[in-house]
Amino acid sequence: MSAGGLTARSPGFSLAQHLICLRGIAWREALRFVHQRERFVSALVRPLVWLFIFAAGFRQILGVSIIPPYETYVLYEVYVTPGLMAMIQLFNGMQSSLSMVYDREMGNMRMLLVSPFPRWYLLTCKLLASTVVSIFQVYAYLVVAWLWGIQPPLWGYLAVLPALALTGMMLGALGMLLSSASRQLENFAGVMNFVIFPMFFASSALYPLWLVQQSSPVVYTICRLNPFTYAIELIRFALYVEVDWTSLAVVVVMTIVFMAGAIIAYDPARGLIARRAGG
Repeated sequence: MSAGGLTARSPGFSLAQHLICLRGIAWREALRFVHQRERFVSALVRPLVWLFIFAAGFRQILGVSIIPPYETYVLYEVYVTPGLMAMIQLFNGMQSSLSMVYDREMGNMRMLLVSPFPRWYLLTCKLLASTVVSIFQVYAYLVVAWLWGIQPPLWGYLAVLPALALTGMMLGALGMLLSSASRQLENFAGVMNFVIFPMFFASSALYPLWLVQQSSPVVYTICRLNPFTYAIELIRFALYVEVDWTSLAVVVVMTIVFMAGAIIAYDPARGLIARRAGG
């Protein structure tokens, strides 16, 4: 019996059974994160290098004028902090999807995908678990940033939580969609570099978009089309207890699009996996 047929014929599950499934997937993701300590260290080293080294050098070169949500001139390291928070989530989303490619190579993915639970639910549980891990990493970074003197409003630490959940889900869903098209671990590692660095640098992470517009209208247009830009701005405004409604709408829509694409791609009957198997 195929996995699709098993899912179609499976009886309805109770809420408690769905929660047990979610807990199992989340626990597996948490154990993997705990055992891979270098993953946590690398997640902090990347943004801290930008914060401690690059920001110190660029502070005298790049001036940040008064732009929303800031009410006065801010130091460069204050400006880049939301972008570095989003960078942590971007890398975590890709690394979590990298583990899916590894599990598929080792055969572990088959045990998950033949579960009688719907495929969309299993992928959503995986996405939620990886998002929680990314949020933990971001708050660890915020602690170090606070010690470095970057101190947004206290309420901002709470207000940014929903924004981090949305951006983490969007970037995690993007990673899932990309992982469905990779047969081997080495191939996906190359795809990660091809996606992560263009998304990060062609955004508002390191410099305001008005500066980009003055220097290159073409790059400015690319930045405006980059969904990562809107993830950064959603975090930036939320950190100062404000809402950027345009960024919120874009992040929600792109999360739905990426997740729908991942669910279809992992469908054994019509997705990319089925086409690869048939080829």
